[in-house]
Amino acid sequence: MSDAFETHLQELRRGTIVLACLQLLRTPGYGYGLLLDLERHGFATDANTLYPLLRRLEKQGHLASEWNTDEARPRKFYRTSAEGIRLAETLTTEWLALTDAITSLTDDDRPDQEN
Repeated sequence: MSDAFETHLQELRRGTIVLACLQLLRTPGYGYGLLLDLERHGFATDANTLYPLLRRLEKQGHLASEWNTDEARPRKFYRTSAEGIRLAETLTTEWLALTDAITSLTDDDRPDQEN
């Protein structure tokens, strides 16, 4: 795959990771567990991408966090805030509209398609 092609794929995936995190973190979770959940759902990413994203979403008010020190290794748990849930719902609606629009571009029964 060419570098340009890979760059376009990364750009497309970047926004989907934000939405996936907001949806998954409706149930509180920590970074490494979120990485595994994302991968399990088909959103492969790495820690160097995820942790800055979590910090940015928290700073913007879309995530809340708290430290869990009950275990030997403290973990910072994140959860989607009320503002983050509103954002996730808006992004999901927009994603579905975009999916419909893209599908309409590739429909076989388009009237303007030449055979």
